[in-house]
Amino acid sequence: MNETRERVAVACPACSPDLETVHEVLKPGGQATVRCTECDHVHKVRLPADDRVERDVVVSQDGDSFSATADVPPGETLAVGEEFVLESEEGIFTVRITSLEVGDGRVDAAQGEEVDTIWTRDVGNVAVNVTLHPKEGSGDRTKSLDLPVPGDHEFAVGETEAFGREEFTVQKILLREDARGYDFESLDHEGDVAIAKDVKRLYARDETADTWTAW
Repeated sequence: MNETRERVAVACPACSPDLETVHEVLKPGGQATVRCTECDHVHKVRLPADDRVERDVVVSQDGDSFSATADVPPGETLAVGEEFVLESEEGIFTVRITSLEVGDGRVDAAQGEEVDTIWTRDVGNVAVNVTLHPKEGSGDRTKSLDLPVPGDHEFAVGETEAFGREEFTVQKILLREDARGYDFESLDHEGDVAIAKDVKRLYARDETADTWTAW
């Protein structure tokens, strides 16, 4: 008979020291023994106190959205751009905060007890918009693609990517407003790198073999 264990979202020192992942509680207590569901690493951690407050969460996912709830520490500051693991009836997701709704409107940061609704988007798997410029002299037209990729997939200016029959070289990367850790809103220098969950749009040159076209 399988035992159903409590699950918690905490950082894993082995595979994810900076981002919470889902853990199974093997032994509860002040210093609980937990196992990471991503890499199976077992470690001890002080679990969050039970005095959390339940808040509504709206998750945007490829143009659709669904609602869930999350327990947050009342005194902890939440901010746009932060990510957390959300467990819901739809599944377990890594989401990024895009807006915080409080009594008098939307804000970029607030303490958990002040927040009414946490607006987020799924960043575990994302659809990246690509504007694909045709090969010079081909006579083809510019087209758009939506590429489903893992949120941590890296794109680099000057590098060639292949997805199925599509092959292209990245020329410019336009970043999302909630992207953090970049010096500019867009990247266009050779070797500039961004991860998919931070990308608003890629501009690229078509490198697809001449033996196949989309038209």
